[in-house]
Amino acid sequence: MEDRVSQTLKLINGQEMEGIAPGRCEVRETERSDVELLDAYSRAVINVVEAVGPAVVGISIGRETAEEAYLKTGAGSGMVIAPDGYILTNDHVVHQAEQLTATLADGGRLAAILVGTDPGTDLALIRANASSLPYAALGDSSLLRVGQLVIAIGNPFGFQSTVSTGVVSALGRALRSRDGRLIENIVQHTAPLNPGNSGGPLVDSRGRIVGVNTAIIAMAQGIGFSIPSNTAKWVVSQLLTQGRVRRSFLGIAGRQRQLNRRLVRYYKLTGDQAVEVISVDPRGPAGRAGMKEGDFIIAMNEHGIASVDDLHHFLAEWPIGRPVTLTLLRGQEEVKMDITPDEASSGQNPRAE
Repeated sequence: MEDRVSQTLKLINGQEMEGIAPGRCEVRETERSDVELLDAYSRAVINVVEAVGPAVVGISIGRETAEEAYLKTGAGSGMVIAPDGYILTNDHVVHQAEQLTATLADGGRLAAILVGTDPGTDLALIRANASSLPYAALGDSSLLRVGQLVIAIGNPFGFQSTVSTGVVSALGRALRSRDGRLIENIVQHTAPLNPGNSGGPLVDSRGRIVGVNTAIIAMAQGIGFSIPSNTAKWVVSQLLTQGRVRRSFLGIAGRQRQLNRRLVRYYKLTGDQAVEVISVDPRGPAGRAGMKEGDFIIAMNEHGIASVDDLHHFLAEWPIGRPVTLTLLRGQEEVKMDITPDEASSGQNPRAE
């Protein structure tokens, strides 16, 4: 019996035994490429987790009770994007929080304060009371391709530093934010997400943050959504410089549409996409200037407008109250129109710009 046990132990440890022909499963040459590919996949995920994982935090929110104690009311994820404690997360994670606590990957807990939120993109910036923290950089989400490997890191159901993998399944999706505003250019992916993943990073195989995980569809599998990192960069810069995201208001609702090719050639346009005006508030700046339903916005101050997102970005950076020249296609005629945008109030129709 002892000899048989010792023989078994040798087999388990990969040792050959005299008188026994090798019988363990061996990888055939035809399978080696698959194994090497799997190893490369594993190494890529491991490298990303080791590089970015320390920058991912858990976020706990609380509110003050009648007993003057704080009661934990929610949790989510976030990512440190600067060593002096700036943490990017979702607006819905920190919404109406009276107390914020960030839990680091090593278990350390830090008090945090709210820097600013943008319900229109479901993003928020908080700051922990610390310095020299491990952080991760925001990458360029415009380089994403459908089928590309992505890794999600977060704290689903409070399980710290949980990793899941998938691929980019679609680009350019649109979702409604908590305040009803349409968020465009959403990244759809298959990395499994659960409650608590919100606010955590979506990372590419080179360790660059390409999205902020924001939503899942209940009862669905393999469908997760992330705010692209380029949108996050813009929002963070607004929150840091202005304390809020200021948006101008034209008083229209629009959608992206493809232009007639003959018009594109005739007017020598650089692209074949524009924003079709589907409704106009007669009391808003566009209505006062004479814009009509069915107009196509193709440029603002000679900057090409191909999507509602282009419109958002231009208006956010344009000084409120300063006139801007819009170039429209009305039927087959090109029309120039001067409009002075107003600042959108918090109660403004989120579908209008």
